[in-house]
Amino acid sequence: MGSREEILSRVRAAAPTAVPLPDLPAPAPLPADPGAAFDVAVRAVGGEPVRVPDPAALPGLVRGLAERLGARRVASAVAIAGPGDVPLESVPDPHALEGIDLAVVPGAFGVAENGAVWVDTRPLAQRGVFVVAQHLALVLRASEIVSDMHAAYARIDLAGPGLRLFIAGPSKTADIEQALVIGAHGARSCTVFVVG
Repeated sequence: MGSREEILSRVRAAAPTAVPLPDLPAPAPLPADPGAAFDVAVRAVGGEPVRVPDPAALPGLVRGLAERLGARRVASAVAIAGPGDVPLESVPDPHALEGIDLAVVPGAFGVAENGAVWVDTRPLAQRGVFVVAQHLALVLRASEIVSDMHAAYARIDLAGPGLRLFIAGPSKTADIEQALVIGAHGARSCTVFVVG
């Protein structure tokens, strides 16, 4: 027996005993007011929730946000929010996204437990837009808020290739001298428009 086979044999012999997976708890019930719980969680992760009872008001709210942030270049991938002034479909090269001040991206659902929003980037013409923009706005329907991460993972479909992820507030890090830095390697702010 060669040294390779001997090493592999010892590794196999040292493998831990298989144990059954634990039973996972059922998802928690939705809070009495899921929207209010979600709003609290979004604020806790550094985001700003905005309730939009009437979808027709969304374009005006996005324009107001852009003005407040001083955003000159706005890219929107949400039809009901308005087109913005950077049509993502006509941006052939992701490097052309440089200088986008505000990106408006659809969220599939939100999580009341932690303020995270599930984003499927597959329909986006340029999936990097939410990373390179100075500010991020996520849009989701109020009826699409789940209670906790157990309920969230039950909804996730990872069939097929493509980037899908949770976004919880703006970019942040606290690994340098244990000081929280917002916008370290991504969006400096995150507004979540909850429609309906």
